[in-house]
Amino acid sequence: MSTVTDPARRRMIKIELVIVFAVTLGLSGLRSLLALLDALLRPEPLNQQSVAINVSRAARDLIDLLAQVTAAAGLVAWAALGAYLLWRDGIRPACVGLDRAQPGRDVLRGVGLAALIGIPGLGFYLLAWRSGASLAVVPSTLDDTWWRPVALTLSAVGNALAEEVLVVGYLITRLRQLGLRENSSLALAAVLRGSYHFYQGFGGFIGNVVMGLVFGRVWQRTNRLWALVIAHTLLDVVAFVGYTVLRGTVAWLP
Repeated sequence: MSTVTDPARRRMIKIELVIVFAVTLGLSGLRSLLALLDALLRPEPLNQQSVAINVSRAARDLIDLLAQVTAAAGLVAWAALGAYLLWRDGIRPACVGLDRAQPGRDVLRGVGLAALIGIPGLGFYLLAWRSGASLAVVPSTLDDTWWRPVALTLSAVGNALAEEVLVVGYLITRLRQLGLRENSSLALAAVLRGSYHFYQGFGGFIGNVVMGLVFGRVWQRTNRLWALVIAHTLLDVVAFVGYTVLRGTVAWLP
């Protein structure tokens, strides 16, 4: 992809980046940092505090289900915004690997990436939590209803699309247009990914920076964004749904 040299166009890209991430994951990163600061100022150490990811949004069962679905839809809309802005600029979804050209390879890469990140990631999280560097992360506090697995799966898909499309496909593409080197773009994207996980503690930040470096490099080399979306979805489904199944039966779960 060629570097944009026109000063007016470069300025428009920079403004666009600020606006997009101010209303999506960039502002989430600031709120996440504030949440960590609040946790650090509490008298209890981090590993004696907890934070829940998927929580009930309404007292009535049906309204709660609809609220969960709309929250997931909002995340998908964030992804659509990034994809649309690239498409409007002449960068089709296929250019960032959001096409159906390699479905089998995308699935295989996704499963491999999920295993590569998920297994060591769980060990790192437990180490960070027990050492006091992270809060106890509770993937779900939703009641045991028939729709809970559906809601958690939709949440996983929404998270995966929003993060991978915006932080990898959209952001790194825009940084390329501004002339940043691949390593610099990769590092910025990874730090952004880590920033909106600060609410989980320092372990959440570091673990997601590492995930961002791996995912971003895989995309830079393969240009297949679907593989990242599949991997991220699998990771979150296992974490969200698996926690609800194992909670109370596995002693080492917080």
